[in-house]
Amino acid sequence: MWGIMLNGWTIVFDLDGTLVDTAPDLMGCIDRLLAEKGLAAAPHAQLRPLISYGSRAMLKRALDHLGRPLDEQEFEVWWHRYLQIYSDNIAVTSRPFAGLVPLLERLTDRGAVLAVCTNKTEVLSRKLLTALDLLPRFKAVAGRDTFPRCYKPNPEHLLGAVRLAGGDASRVVMVGDSDVDIEAARNARVPVIAVSFGYTPAPIATYNPDSVIDHYDHFDAALAKVLKAQP
Repeated sequence: MWGIMLNGWTIVFDLDGTLVDTAPDLMGCIDRLLAEKGLAAAPHAQLRPLISYGSRAMLKRALDHLGRPLDEQEFEVWWHRYLQIYSDNIAVTSRPFAGLVPLLERLTDRGAVLAVCTNKTEVLSRKLLTALDLLPRFKAVAGRDTFPRCYKPNPEHLLGAVRLAGGDASRVVMVGDSDVDIEAARNARVPVIAVSFGYTPAPIATYNPDSVIDHYDHFDAALAKVLKAQP
């Protein structure tokens, strides 16, 4: 991989569970909201697999576990309060995964364009990436609200991120941690490298990505393998 130049290639990363370990802050803010409402915390083991599906799914699971269902209007009020709490505590413990920053530098040095495609809102995504000094490394950030009714696994979310980055849809690799990421890549006919350290509800290999890595130190070899398989 070290000798491979990546000019013309766009590498698109998911955010939560792929670029950044956000689980402690995401789930901790659910705890804060529930405490504010006089409720006990929900087990984090039930919430973690839902991170890739977004904060609404996590909050709904927490309320279901606690036997505290809400009507749609009240749920929206609680969810927006959660977003406020999370925005105020977005990078208390969230940190890039090991090996990520050197990898981003290697990819950029070899000519790749980098983008983010996440089901987090664009505002919160940019705020988190800014707090961790990662935002300047990405040419584009596509959140769940960047395009109308278009978020993963909709392929137009991924392809839209590529377009925002000025990339070519035929020269893209997706990197993600969940079934949602893999399905989005498949729908967009894009090869996908999966990380095993994210928040998927089942072992990531069961979703049949093109390659799986356990650490970003292994990314170069996985990318070389994926690119070699491209027509």
